[in-house]
Amino acid sequence: MVIDMHTHIFPEKIAGKTLDLLSGRIHIDPYTNGMADGLAASSEAAGIDLSVILPVVTKPSQFESINKFALQFREGPLYSFGGIHPASDTYKEQIRQLKNMGFIGVKLHPDYQEMYFNDIRMKRVIDYASEQGMIVVTHAGNDPLSPDDIHCTPKMARELIREVQPENLVLAHMGGNALLDEIEEYIIGEHVYLDTAYVLRKIPEERMIRMCRNHSCDKILFATDSPWSDQKADLDYLKTMKFTDQEREKISWENAARLLKKI
Repeated sequence: MVIDMHTHIFPEKIAGKTLDLLSGRIHIDPYTNGMADGLAASSEAAGIDLSVILPVVTKPSQFESINKFALQFREGPLYSFGGIHPASDTYKEQIRQLKNMGFIGVKLHPDYQEMYFNDIRMKRVIDYASEQGMIVVTHAGNDPLSPDDIHCTPKMARELIREVQPENLVLAHMGGNALLDEIEEYIIGEHVYLDTAYVLRKIPEERMIRMCRNHSCDKILFATDSPWSDQKADLDYLKTMKFTDQEREKISWENAARLLKKI
């Protein structure tokens, strides 16, 4: 079994335009058409049993429309988390609403939500979502949207982790895209899950293995960031890495299955 803990899709009517806009910003060609059928085909070709979709609410007014779309994906091979914007005045009500709708997790993106990760509003949302037993996944580290203004640095993340003490927080991109030294200084060993989205084949293998083991392979989640990385290439690479069989099983699905136990 294999679980990809970090993927993205968009509604059919805006997928093409959205991919064009985003690929122009990040200078990466997408590996799928950005829609559900493209992700399903990519997952099947890669041998991935479950792909978790992470929607991003970029402004509070999008809450209803984005989560209505996400509700369509309740069973494998595609399963969606919900989305929330931390600037919402009714964040507690919205988190309860998401939970009642059946979502077990939410996605945050500090750069696209224009809010630093150690902002009190981020802390409140993560604290309340954790209180409700929900998983929270956040982008961490560099993002091409604002490369000179990183909204979730490893230092910010450690501040929140130690203050809020969330039970099921996931920092994407191994805790800080393109910030390896800071990850090792501030994040490795903290009480937080790290996913491999986008960075799996970009971090030198020896360093990636060291980071995973020092953090604990029990808290590493295989993820791709599809459509911005190739699911099959990432999984094939994981299979060649010099992890033990037990470590590879934990990373490729066991940790995610434990985290997603409510599905």
